[in-house]
Amino acid sequence: MVSGRADEVLRRIERQAERRYLPIIGPERGRILAELVRRAKPKRILEVGTLVGYSTILMGRALGGDSEIVSVEIDEDEVEIAEENIREAEIRARVRVLAGDASELISRLDGEFDLVFLDADKSEYLTHLRLVESKLHKGSIVIADNAGACAFFMRDYLRYVRDSGKYKSRFIPSDGDGVEVSIRL
Repeated sequence: MVSGRADEVLRRIERQAERRYLPIIGPERGRILAELVRRAKPKRILEVGTLVGYSTILMGRALGGDSEIVSVEIDEDEVEIAEENIREAEIRARVRVLAGDASELISRLDGEFDLVFLDADKSEYLTHLRLVESKLHKGSIVIADNAGACAFFMRDYLRYVRDSGKYKSRFIPSDGDGVEVSIRL
């Protein structure tokens, strides 16, 4: 469900990101993320790295009111900003933003996830995936941002999703960077 308020909030965040050099996914890779969410129709999403809520809003506006996004952000100041942006966007999906270190919080989360979006410390992607792996089912999708520009820092993660036999994985290039999309087998 696309919301006019969501579009307004997203444009405002994009302008702020340019001024403050915020590392948001941005409109190009954001379109890929939103399309993947629209196609998959996940009921439950885990996002690691909320920042100011940009990608949360992108995903949430593609979901119905029966969906939930659990988003983890280590910076408590950013959590407050994200919660306000998400409220203003008026998306239908339920969103819980948790403040803290994903490496500590993920293992405490209950239930399964249909989709995971990784967009925090690139060198921690494999740690975060391993922590959530038991909460994935066959067909769960894991999307890792910056898999082009930051591939060096993600090399252990990329090797794992491409070579472990647990995922069918592909790289989608976009605007000099890209996302790695891995489907749990």
